[in-house]
Amino acid sequence: MSDHKIFLRLAEQTDAWVMSAIHIAAIKALPTTFYTKKQLLAWRNYRDKPNAKNILHNMQAEIFWVAVENNLLTGFASFMVDELIALYVHPYYQGQGIGRALVTHFCQEAAHQGIEKVVTTASLYAEGFYSRLGFTAIKRAPHQLRTGIVVPVTKMSKNLTPLNQDIF
Repeated sequence: MSDHKIFLRLAEQTDAWVMSAIHIAAIKALPTTFYTKKQLLAWRNYRDKPNAKNILHNMQAEIFWVAVENNLLTGFASFMVDELIALYVHPYYQGQGIGRALVTHFCQEAAHQGIEKVVTTASLYAEGFYSRLGFTAIKRAPHQLRTGIVVPVTKMSKNLTPLNQDIF
């Protein structure tokens, strides 16, 4: 864990290229334990170089938060209401609490809105990570990537205590 505080902020359009680079780097760092090379390549949209287009498109509907260290983006998460859609941390910064901070922030935002349960679709690599953060596996399911390739994932949920309720 890092000795310094993790700084989170809302993503800006100018962050999209770097978020794309983080997405690609995080997937490239994965072993072929759960998914084939073909599936991993499809998961990063067959890209080796960043392209902000998809992220900019998704920013129209999803809320993106980024983690920043020394003015460098180290990770990001996106969500819509009660669903955590994406979570990626650059491999160099993994294991420092950045992913945990982004997920915790998402859960706190949802709780502030009175949401009692959040969901995510976890890659098989991330299932243990989410379990350690209090998520429960609902079921394994097929997930179709943008490229049309289907990969197995785990649907997960976490019960929250809404922060806007009065506690006596």
